[in-house]
Amino acid sequence: MTVVAAAGGVTADGWREAVRKAAAVLVDAGAAGEGYIDACVRVVEENGPYIVLTKGLALVHARPEEGGLAVGVGVTRLAAPVEFGHPDNDPVDLLLAFCTPDPDAHVGVLSGLARALSGGLADRLRAAPGEDDMARTLKEALPDA
Repeated sequence: MTVVAAAGGVTADGWREAVRKAAAVLVDAGAAGEGYIDACVRVVEENGPYIVLTKGLALVHARPEEGGLAVGVGVTRLAAPVEFGHPDNDPVDLLLAFCTPDPDAHVGVLSGLARALSGGLADRLRAAPGEDDMARTLKEALPDA
């Protein structure tokens, strides 16, 4: 069972705060431990903005052992976009965060998200009027959720 959560109209002063708030959605839902938030920020600090996958979309995550308690996917829609320093896909207004308790589930969730994104998930999440709609859209896009 996948935990799905959403937050809309979120304000963030820069990419670090955006990543923290996106990861906090998973912590608040009980899918990740508190340490997961800092771990997600470290991923970008150490590896650069590779998490910005496509125009305006970042995939927030860390390794399962850094706080994944359950399989969780969250969506955070920012009130105003932030810059990550990606040469092609900045600024970011939509963050998908995910966590898993083990590496096998990690690959499966990533694969499911990739399929959903190629099918237009980001546009549907941006168009969803409220947080409940965003969560429902995300859940529908991930059949295993």
